[in-house]
Amino acid sequence: MRGVYSSVTDQRRKVFTEVARLAFEGGDYSRMEDLSYKIVPGDVAIHRESIFLERAIVEERLRLAIGLPLRDVSEHAPVSRGINESAIAEKYYDPPLINVISFACNSCPTFHYHVTDICQGCLENPCKEVCPKGAIEIRHGKSVIDMDKCIKCGRCKDVCPYGAILKVERPCARACGMDAIGSDEHGRAKIDYERCVSCGMCLVNCPFGAIAEKGQIFQLIHAMKTGRRVVAIVAPAFYGQFGPKVTPEKLTSVMRSVGFADVAEVAVGADLCAIEEAKDFLENVPGKLDFLATSCCPAWSSMAKRLFPELAQNISMALTPMVLTARLEKNNDPDCMVCFIGPCSAKKLEASRKTIRSYVDFVLTFEELMGIFDAKEVDLNDLSGMEDIPLDKGTGAGRGFAVSGGVAAAVTREIEKMAPDREIKTASAQGLAECRKLLQMAKAHKYDGYLLEGMGCPGGCVAGAGTLCAVNKAAMGIERYKKQAPLKDSSETAYIADLKVLEEMTNEI
Repeated sequence: MRGVYSSVTDQRRKVFTEVARLAFEGGDYSRMEDLSYKIVPGDVAIHRESIFLERAIVEERLRLAIGLPLRDVSEHAPVSRGINESAIAEKYYDPPLINVISFACNSCPTFHYHVTDICQGCLENPCKEVCPKGAIEIRHGKSVIDMDKCIKCGRCKDVCPYGAILKVERPCARACGMDAIGSDEHGRAKIDYERCVSCGMCLVNCPFGAIAEKGQIFQLIHAMKTGRRVVAIVAPAFYGQFGPKVTPEKLTSVMRSVGFADVAEVAVGADLCAIEEAKDFLENVPGKLDFLATSCCPAWSSMAKRLFPELAQNISMALTPMVLTARLEKNNDPDCMVCFIGPCSAKKLEASRKTIRSYVDFVLTFEELMGIFDAKEVDLNDLSGMEDIPLDKGTGAGRGFAVSGGVAAAVTREIEKMAPDREIKTASAQGLAECRKLLQMAKAHKYDGYLLEGMGCPGGCVAGAGTLCAVNKAAMGIERYKKQAPLKDSSETAYIADLKVLEEMTNEI
């Protein structure tokens, strides 16, 4: 859970730190076999039924953090199997990106309604009266639900005067807006990868830490060690993620201290994206398209194209802020390597696409970057000796892409500038379940003429799976960051002249 430093958070952080340290130190990588003993010391289990299980889970986390696949539980294999082949400067994600560590799963109860001890056995028995299938009977003065008859309509819960009936759901399944979480033959969570869009919401909502994503920390550090110039392009949601001392002015110095050559602000790409989507809207709505949907959230756009293929053309063709910023860096230095750092696990999936691989070499989350800081023993609470270096200035509108509603607001502002007499109607949704409802309404022509914004994470990018601080705190920080911007609207950016060049760049880099 974002903003709560739990045992699961602690273990994830330690895994990322040890993987980063392993890469920085180099040498014989077979010592990876010892890392689970370092992360889970002693001989007494703290969180699971045995110390061996705790270490086994950590071992799988270590493999995923390096980009390696989970091992088959039925076969013997060393933890370090495949690590030497992964100790390279270039490696894209092998599917699947999001993984369930089966023996870490608690096999949580699937969706049902449960009568708790709060039941008072009231005389009216409204729960029994409203049940359309006669699934509730009174035993020993208490309501009991017959699960074989129950159709899970929830009417009993709604009418209980004591709130004694609970809707019970698996946290991972409840968080999945794609209904991609099912069960295997043992009742453990299983992901349907035909539906999964790698938003990572199951990952951050599993209270047992049974779900983890693959990483590129290992490969990024190897790229740095080869002497390649690695540029970090940082999503605007970074503001406040690493504590109050890591200001925008300190960020570049902090990043350089761990091996990055330079830092660029993805808010610059967000500004260019807003301009392009405004043009896209004016050129196509309503003449060619009933509505236009924003493109910057990969989980949202992937969901739309998978579940509503007939609406795929309504998703803006504008390049995302990540890609535009990466192209800007590659245009300035074709030999550099670009690492996107942000809150989102779905960006890893986006960057692995063949059309994008030439521009975005690595994707790390804020959480993974913190592991690198810890491995290099950077004290984020004392940066007094580090130089203040201004970031490339994104506008307030570009920085606002980090929160729900921010994309639509930026695009709308640009449309108003381009066509002052045009009335702009917008609608937005956050979380894939709500995004699906939005598109269902759009399919039914309820949003003809609208600009639609979808965000895969509830709250926007500040609520992404790879964030470090509480969502509400991060959102307030973005508002401050927006106000600090000397330029307010996307069209005020100094990079408009580069836009045509960036659009024309091919994958020849």
